[in-house]
Amino acid sequence: MEIDEDKVDDAVLALLWLTLHEERRAWKSFDWSVTDRLYQKGLIHDPVNRAKSVILTDEGLRRAEVLFQRLFTRPPE
Repeated sequence: MEIDEDKVDDAVLALLWLTLHEERRAWKSFDWSVTDRLYQKGLIHDPVNRAKSVILTDEGLRRAEVLFQRLFTRPPE
């Protein structure tokens, strides 16, 4: 089985949106290789620091909310 890393990245970005606090900070308790890829894509600021959270970029914040709604919400009845 081949893992689609882009889909994994999208799911993690959506879950980062779920844990947002202070407007754009999110807990970084995800696999480091995923957070590194999100950083390389310009969706979060550099995750390599002592903080237990990451900061989403403007693009990352917008995309995270869209992905969260697409992946984890139900349409209205």
